[in-house]
Amino acid sequence: MTEFAMMSFPAEPTVVAPDGADVRVLLGVPAGTMAHFELAAGKTARAIVHRTVDEVWFIVAGRGEMWRRQGDREETVPLDPGVCLTIPVGTQFQFRASASVRVAAVAMTMPPWPGAQEAVFVRGPWEASDGEAVAPSDAA
Repeated sequence: MTEFAMMSFPAEPTVVAPDGADVRVLLGVPAGTMAHFELAAGKTARAIVHRTVDEVWFIVAGRGEMWRRQGDREETVPLDPGVCLTIPVGTQFQFRASASVRVAAVAMTMPPWPGAQEAVFVRGPWEASDGEAVAPSDAA
């Protein structure tokens, strides 16, 4: 049986995600983990695809956009408070904050996040804020 757990929201980010977002790691259970993701105003994350995990995101603050691609299906959707979206395993995705306000989400990762090797960098529609480019041979 899994023990009860409780925590307070961390004052500072716990880690930086492979895509460049600030992450506050929250709690988890054997089936999945929860985290808070935040991207500063005007910033764009690196485009990635997950090898083995599904995610469900719920936007809690700010504004931005999320690009997702699965095979021939591709879309860009607005990220506003109250929006909930899925990132199924194998989906290429990239997100960015609006120029004037950060974007923040709480997300569940199932199964639990296995580590940085989970994310594979791909070519997205926008240049990442860190200036990293993905060579054509690296794109999935």
